[in-house]
Amino acid sequence: MSATESRLKTLINDNLDLDHEPDFDVRFSDVGVSSVDAVAFFKMVNQEFDLQLQAEDCLQFETLRDLVKFIDARAA
Repeated sequence: MSATESRLKTLINDNLDLDHEPDFDVRFSDVGVSSVDAVAFFKMVNQEFDLQLQAEDCLQFETLRDLVKFIDARAA
């Protein structure tokens, strides 16, 4: 697991009420998180990774893996 995945997993486990470990390859729409919780999660992601994503920007990420790739590409 990459450092980015580990940090995201911690954010998820600490802030989202999932009954399972996060799967980075499952579509966000299939994870079972409400839209309100998803928006709150992306705000935490912005803070954790010093991003400026807007709510509508988050639609570009189908999976957590897509989000990891985006974050890692910005860090490079």
